[in-house]
Amino acid sequence: MKFFLAALFLLTLSNRLMAQETIPLYKEIPNSKPTPTDYKEYADTTADGVIIIHKVSVPNITIYKPEHQDKDGSAVVICPGGGYAILAYNLEGTTVAKILNSWGVTAVVLKYRLPSEEIMEDKSIGPLQDAQRALQYTREHASELNLNPKKIGIMGFSAGGHLAASASTLFDHSYIANAKNTSLRPDFSILGYPVISFTDSLAHMGSRENLIGKDPSKETIEKFSNELQVNKNTPPAFLVLAADDKVVKPDNSIAYFNALLKNNVAAEMHIFQNGGHGFGTHLLAGNNWIDLLKNWMIHNGYLSAE
Repeated sequence: MKFFLAALFLLTLSNRLMAQETIPLYKEIPNSKPTPTDYKEYADTTADGVIIIHKVSVPNITIYKPEHQDKDGSAVVICPGGGYAILAYNLEGTTVAKILNSWGVTAVVLKYRLPSEEIMEDKSIGPLQDAQRALQYTREHASELNLNPKKIGIMGFSAGGHLAASASTLFDHSYIANAKNTSLRPDFSILGYPVISFTDSLAHMGSRENLIGKDPSKETIEKFSNELQVNKNTPPAFLVLAADDKVVKPDNSIAYFNALLKNNVAAEMHIFQNGGHGFGTHLLAGNNWIDLLKNWMIHNGYLSAE
């Protein structure tokens, strides 16, 4: 009994040290239909411990505050992936948040709505609305969160990478109410094995169909093909992927990287020989790619050198 109580105390203390706060994104969710009574969010856990969330209709953010905020005051909005069908919430969300916290970076894990015609008027913009709102909230509350509003980045994996890239290329149009005219542009982006393009030759068709349907127009395909939307104002990017990814073609990241270079936008890309798809923060070829990200953030002034 004493051991149980001691363990419970340590768990409670650990949760307090890593302060977390979950906040609804909206008072009234935009672009929404009345949710059917049988449309309910639920979660399950895979055999290898990945928490999978389904049917998100009420989006929120969970803010992970580091015990000691780095003096640069950076924050990162994290978009877990899952083909716009599910969210791999811990593998590509909360686990990453804890690592960023250990560097002194505030992490904002986004539980975004999964596109569905059952709950949305226009499912193609639902996730992007939530990403913009997460950036907006973080920037507008920068002072109370002890953040630099000019160092708010976005991170995403797989389809979450497509969402992060969309937020990085389509920020000139506000898909949400923005009375204060707050900048919706991320200051930097971090993309893990991302879906980038919806063109026929590059698209991950599951992500494309889930977001924009089975018969999208040419204009819609181009709009959500992020390599075609890059310009000189696109934020700097860090990309990581594996050459043997059989789910999302590596040419997605290569196309985005080349578009950034063409527009003189700072970019760094790491392609590991092996790793497949969905490796999260796991080691690749004996290397921790997260350390490469940390170095990139220091190099670009988003994190102070130790």
